[in-house]
Amino acid sequence: MTTSSHHSAPEGARANPLPARRSRGTKVRRQRVKAAWLFLAPMLVALTLVAGWPLFRTFFLSFTDASLSDLGAANFIGFENYLVQENGRWFGIMADPTWWQSVWNTVYFSVVSVSLEVIFGVIVALILNAEFKGRTIVRAAVLIPWAIPTIVSAQMWAWMLNDQFGIINHMLMGIGVIDNPIAWTASATYSMWAVIMVDVWKTIPFVALLVLAALQMLPKDCYEAAEVDGIHPVRVFFKVTLPLITPALLVAVIFRLLDALRVFDVIYVLTSNSTSTMSMSVYARQQLVEFQDVGYGSAASTLLFLIIALATVAYLYAGRKQLQLGGDA
Repeated sequence: MTTSSHHSAPEGARANPLPARRSRGTKVRRQRVKAAWLFLAPMLVALTLVAGWPLFRTFFLSFTDASLSDLGAANFIGFENYLVQENGRWFGIMADPTWWQSVWNTVYFSVVSVSLEVIFGVIVALILNAEFKGRTIVRAAVLIPWAIPTIVSAQMWAWMLNDQFGIINHMLMGIGVIDNPIAWTASATYSMWAVIMVDVWKTIPFVALLVLAALQMLPKDCYEAAEVDGIHPVRVFFKVTLPLITPALLVAVIFRLLDALRVFDVIYVLTSNSTSTMSMSVYARQQLVEFQDVGYGSAASTLLFLIIALATVAYLYAGRKQLQLGGDA
């Protein structure tokens, strides 16, 4: 009996530490979470002041008839800036054909420019990832368009695309491609493509840099095995490389999509308030500054924010689903 009790005590002693360890682990985890929130608090406060308050202010002003000349005299008018019916006719931003034209211009610009940037960015990244003499210099040179401020690069291209003294027309006429100068930024036919070309030229290096970073981290074993098996490089790219760099591409696309949907500077510098290229941001700026209608311009800015938020959530959801399907396969 004495021996039995002597052996049973250590077994109980061994059973007790497990809940104690769990308790200590939970306590440490709570302390880490508390410390994380403590460190994040200053940033969250600053973000609330810098971004949250202006956003709330814009949202509030969109329900008023505020004017830039006298913001203090604003009156609450409900949804009249968005949509209202008077005498059988609809008024407001949702009934404005110019607004819907700017929405279409923005979506078209975003889809085409981001698609071209991804395609050419991947091609440039694959070239820069290859071994060749002077690769370091070429990598540095490729980043120059991205390093130039957008206003500067847009003004530079505005001079180059000018129909009177622009070098683009001079070169095309010199090689016989065109007979007469083309007003690239003033023509309704060519202005949107001119804007897209300038944006693609500037932002290809950004996409290429992200893809190149992903390519540098790929394992070499897969490519060595594919080379031994004699698999064509094109098939290797689509079956091996592309799935592995998809997360980096998703990051590049979401950043570029956010920039493209709120594009302002490159369009405004090249084509000003032309309806053929007017984006949602240019439309909002025109209402706020030129027409001094703060309420109407705030409504346009609020809709722009909602469209970008919905597009971002939809893209992230679709991208996550695609990654999950790829992982299951």
